[in-house]
Parts: sequence; structure tokens; C-alpha cells
Amino acid sequence: MALEDAKTQVDQAFTREELTGLSFENTFGGALSFARRRYSKDLSVADIAVTGVPFDQAVTNRPGTRLGPRAIREASALQSPDAPYGWGYDPLSELAIVDYGDLAFDYANVAAFPDTLRNHMRGILASDTASVTLGGDHYISFPILKAYAEKYGPISLLQFDAHTDTWPDDDFTRVDHGTMFYKAVKSGIVDPATSVQVGIRTTNEDSLGVNIIDAATVHEIGPIETAARIKTILGDRPCYLSFDIDGLDPAYAPGTGTPVWGGLTSAQAARILREIAGINIKGGDVVEVSPPFDTTGATAIAGAHVAMEIICLLGWNMRENG
Repeated sequence: MALEDAKTQVDQAFTREELTGLSFENTFGGALSFARRRYSKDLSVADIAVTGVPFDQAVTNRPGTRLGPRAIREASALQSPDAPYGWGYDPLSELAIVDYGDLAFDYANVAAFPDTLRNHMRGILASDTASVTLGGDHYISFPILKAYAEKYGPISLLQFDAHTDTWPDDDFTRVDHGTMFYKAVKSGIVDPATSVQVGIRTTNEDSLGVNIIDAATVHEIGPIETAARIKTILGDRPCYLSFDIDGLDPAYAPGTGTPVWGGLTSAQAARILREIAGINIKGGDVVEVSPPFDTTGATAIAGAHVAMEIICLLGWNMRENG
């Protein structure tokens, strides 16, 4: 069946009639969308909206993550013909998933960007659709979290990262990808006691009360115990998952702006994400994929897999809740 479909399917990003189902379009051709989902602004029957935020004006080192959403979509074509491995169900066939396209914003008016993104996310959440966001630098999580906190109240954060991104910054008008979670905690939209940062390997003396499972600990206790600790910390509280691709070691994700050695392997990350199935996840993002610094495309491939795992986590709960 797949072979016969491959002979006739093309540009599924536009020609797909149903929001569900695998796609057997040639992975090397056709119009690109995330996992060959249909591009649509109609969320009336959508379970999950994948959206891109090509913004990188908050970086402290190497730019290029504005090209991340495009690269992740291209890499995701490799995943469109098959159910994600190891989950026991196929979210692409069971869930109504659309590619909502990218955020439109004035690249030269950085001050207006946070509210522009916040309103974009409000529009998605207003339809009771979960979001999976493709970044972009990590600052984008702050306006997104504001929109989520409006809907769910103070939210728990599950963050995979080399950096805590909680360095002190009391100027809330600054747009910086290293201080936004300081602002999120200080403004009350993130509950630190039920939040956890995984893979940290840079020094920041004040954790603001956020729980940390650093990279060395993950290597020592392994992914299954790491997942168990994450689930204990999060409990059943509504949570948002933010995956900075530099949470992975540069050997697995060299295409990022602030790489740090000693990080998670892709195998560790994959196992942790599968083992935390059942957390009360409401949405998520994958950020800091910077294609100019990775000629192999491996970082975008990792980003596409993370995005798909977030979809699987969301779908796990949707299935459980009917």
C-alpha cells in the first residue's frame, strides 16, 4: 500500500484531505510541512498545531536559529511514513495535527515581538488546541509560557538544557535567551517547586527553587531513574516541556549557538521522553536548532524527533482522556 501511495502522493502539505494518516510521499521531494501535515489556519477540529517561530535576535553567541523551523520541517519528512518507534500507538494516524505555519512579525521591531508571539499562542490555545513550537532561540518560550499561564494558571516547566536560563535580569523589557526563565519565575507564571531542569552543565548559583537534574546525574543514574524523578517532581500539575537542543551533547547536536560538552546523548533523551509518558503536558517547544553550524543536518533531525516525541506525549494523554 505504501509503495502504491508513493507513486501518486505529492505536496501533502496542501493536498492532504484528512488531518490524520501517514504520508508516503517521497521524502526527498514535495512541499515541506511538519511530517507532511496539512498547512491550515483552521483549528476547529485540530488536536495539535505545529507552529514555527523563526526568531533569533535574543542570542548571546552564534545566531542562525531563525532558520531552525524550516530545517526541522525538512528533517521531519523522514518521519512521515512511519509511526514513531516505541510508543505502541501512531499519533499521526490517531490525532488531528496541522502545520499552523510560522509566526509573522516585524524582524526590525524587536520590542514588539513578545506580545506578537503571545497573541499568536493565545489564538491557538483559544481553540483548545495544544501547540508544539519549532524555534527559534530560547527566548520564545517566555511569551509562550505567558499564554499558557493565562489558560492554566502558574505552570510547571520541564526544561531540557545545558543552561538554566535563570540568570538575574530585572529589566523585563530586555529580550534575552539566557534570562527569560528568571523572569518567568519572578513574574509567577512558572511554579519553581514543581519544575525541573534536565541536562544542566553550566554554573548558576541561584536556582530560584527550580529542581535540577544535571547532565552528570543523568549519566550516573540513567534515563529510567531520571524519568522517574521528573514524574515525581511534576506530579499531576499542568506542565510545559521546553527542549533546548543544546541539552544534547555537541556530538549529537553541533548546530546550536551555545554548545557545551558533556551533554545528553540522543539515546538518553529519547528514552527519558518515552518514560515520562503520562505527565500532564499541555504543550511544548524545541528551540536553538541553528542549521548554519551543522552541515550534516543531524541537529535538525534531532529537533524533528524531539518535536514528534512531544506530540506523542500530548497524544498519550488525549487517548487516556478519550
